[in-house]
Amino acid sequence: MPLASPGDAEVIVQALCSGVSRGTETLIFKGAVPPSEYGRMRAPFQEGEFPAPVKYGYCMVGRVLQGPSEIVGREVFCLHPHQDRFVIPRSAVHVLPTNVPASRAVLAANLETALNGLWDAGILPGDRVSVIGAGSVGCLVAWLAARIPGCDVELIDINPQRAAMAAALGARFALPGAARGEANIVLHASGSEAGANLALHVAGFEATVVEMSWFGSRTVSLPLGEAFHSRRLILKSSQVGQVAAARRAYHSTHSRLQLALSLLTDAALDGLINSESRFVDLPQALQELSSGASDVIMHRVRYD
Repeated sequence: MPLASPGDAEVIVQALCSGVSRGTETLIFKGAVPPSEYGRMRAPFQEGEFPAPVKYGYCMVGRVLQGPSEIVGREVFCLHPHQDRFVIPRSAVHVLPTNVPASRAVLAANLETALNGLWDAGILPGDRVSVIGAGSVGCLVAWLAARIPGCDVELIDINPQRAAMAAALGARFALPGAARGEANIVLHASGSEAGANLALHVAGFEATVVEMSWFGSRTVSLPLGEAFHSRRLILKSSQVGQVAAARRAYHSTHSRLQLALSLLTDAALDGLINSESRFVDLPQALQELSSGASDVIMHRVRYD
């Protein structure tokens, strides 16, 4: 399909690679977006309407082919669906820092989600932090939290092979049955009911539990009896569509994404991208990722 000619305030971008945000994109692939969320779940530059068919995605890295002279040839990140070449407003592309490779920049959108989660949690030096779910968002949350002075961070997952990844990110690791208790900050990002229940179990007195998973149309049961009230737990939601209230006076969605890109200088983060396919094979890759049996943290799409 031919591209429209770009306007004065637009650029043409050639895709280099894009990331699959597994939790959200597989729910959309399976048609599990509740009708009440059709409007709020629209991705920037999405084509089509829920439940299907839709062109979706928001982890795109490309090179500017045509546009203002100062960015032609530059590598950029943008919140655009998976597509090999496209026209997009100049204001929607973010030039990559020179020390952030395009291959790693596909993590920017999920790092932005992780940043917002930390802001919602209000993590401070010396906090005892538990992160449940070692997917891409959970790993990035643990990586950020482990860099706050004095924070003791435990990453919890059902897959014992994630222990090496936790160590590379600066966090300790535990299987659910061995997870420590008495955390004063818990961030849940496993996308499972068992993980959400565990989040309440490991929280200490007056702890804050931040729910970062999106369950789509699924209903999740939580033990809000037992010791939930006597421990005076605080249960919060975190969603990237709005800047966390605690930082809204200082950051816009634009500056938050710029911050996320600037933080992607650590080569240890390359280990989160443990799956790759060609763009032409994306339908099959999404089918496999949606099966639930895959060990993928972040899947990268390559545009050859």
